[in-house]
Amino acid sequence: MARVLVADDERLLRELLDYRLRQRNFETVLACDGREALECLESSAPDVVILDMMMPVHNGLDVLRRMRSSDRYAETPVIMLTARRSEKDIVSALELGADDYLVKPFMPEELLARLARLLKAA
Repeated sequence: MARVLVADDERLLRELLDYRLRQRNFETVLACDGREALECLESSAPDVVILDMMMPVHNGLDVLRRMRSSDRYAETPVIMLTARRSEKDIVSALELGADDYLVKPFMPEELLARLARLLKAA
């Protein structure tokens, strides 16, 4: 069973993803801001991370930057799931090492398909 860290400051979105992922037999770990996301990385060692770009304390790019500079999480797959849709935002996330980028609003089935593809490749 793969463990997924969902880091997003929107409670309803965290609950939706938690429900949908558990339906597909994923184990979930939820974080409401960037600080909590970094703590959950250390305490739960997720197989993949779904990361919002705009969060309190540390934004998603800060979390991604810290992950990629860490020996432990440099290779952990990351899907950015965010409302930021500018070319600059997308390119910045991909250049920092995001494995995929999905813009809100999104189709949950598309996210699940992207997640399965990343886990299969890992």
